[in-house]
Order: sequence, then structure tokens, then C-alpha cells
Amino acid sequence: MTEAPPTYDLPLDPVRIGLVSISDRASAGVYRDEGLPSLRDWLSRAVRNPLVFVERLIPDERPIIESTLIDLVDAQRCDVVFTTGGTGPSKRDVTPEATLAVGDRELPGFGEQMRQIGLCFVPTAILSRQVAVLRGEALIVNLPGQPKSIRETLEGLKEADGATRVAGLFAAIPYCVDLIGGPWIESDPAVCKAFRPKSAVRRPRG
Repeated sequence: MTEAPPTYDLPLDPVRIGLVSISDRASAGVYRDEGLPSLRDWLSRAVRNPLVFVERLIPDERPIIESTLIDLVDAQRCDVVFTTGGTGPSKRDVTPEATLAVGDRELPGFGEQMRQIGLCFVPTAILSRQVAVLRGEALIVNLPGQPKSIRETLEGLKEADGATRVAGLFAAIPYCVDLIGGPWIESDPAVCKAFRPKSAVRRPRG
């Protein structure tokens, strides 16, 4: 008889999350940034762990984006970093290039799923170039720029009866963080139910 894997009744670890809004005009004060508060609000509702947010509002400059992502992972020790903005086809949209440049490995499924969600609304979703990468023991994910799109991308789409129509990105993020050595993230299923295989077991860190 196979022995059941051990379980641990432990308090939830804090999760450090980097939030980066990338916009020339918002960073210059031309208009109020909506990406950071939208991300902060959704994550505060979706995650049960204590959260520490490290926020940056920066222009669409590739060297600045790269140095910001490196700082958030290497110096600020963020477990997950979300960027918003700068992922379209215009000349100033360089977030994907900067993200790929600082990553160790790409996770193509994130970009594929984001475009699938976007195509439920507009055909121009195929123009989005969001990517996700791993850097060390951190996950970096590019998100759209509009608050509504950020929520839909993370949360997914549901039918009128509550059944999942298209899965959101966040459903896969806690298990991804498990696999790269990060904290065990508990989501609120009323907002977005995280998926883990039955073999996944929370173990003490350190």
C-alpha cells in the first residue's frame, strides 16, 4: 500500500509581487495610470496569502524595462512580476522584447491563452504580443493595458451559469510558482480557482 504524501497545516507565506505599468504618457503625468491600481485590486481579491506589492510606473524604453524587471526579481526578490502595457505592434511597444531579454526560459502557453481570451472580444487580439518568462525562481508575465482586459485575462471568461468558458491565466500561476520553488499561493475560488494536480503537496520552505 502506497503511503499518502505528507501534508502540512502551515500559515500562508507572504507573496512578493512586482507590478510594472509601462506607458510614456502615464509615467510623464499626462494622465492617471490605471494599470497598477487595477492589478493591485484584482490580486488582493484573488489571493489569500499576505501580499507585498512592489510597484513601478515607467516609460516605453527597453533599457528601463529590462533594468526594472531585473531589479524586481534579483534585488526586490519578487516571486511573480506582472507588466501591463507596451505589447502591441507599434514602434514604442517593446515590453515583450525586454521581457524575453531578461528571461532564462519562455513559457509560450501564457501568450497563446491571452490571445485566445482576447479573440473572444475583438479580432485585433492577434496583434497582441504578450509573453511570459522565468527568471531564476520568479515568473514574469506581460498583461494587456486596459483594466477590463487585465481582469478578463487573469480571471478568464464564464458562461451565464458560472461554468468556465475560457480559463484565465491565474488558474495556472500558483502551480507554476510551486514548480520553480516559490511560495504556495492560495487563490480565492470565488474569483479564480487555481488548478493543481492531485499529486501537488504543500511542503515547508527553507
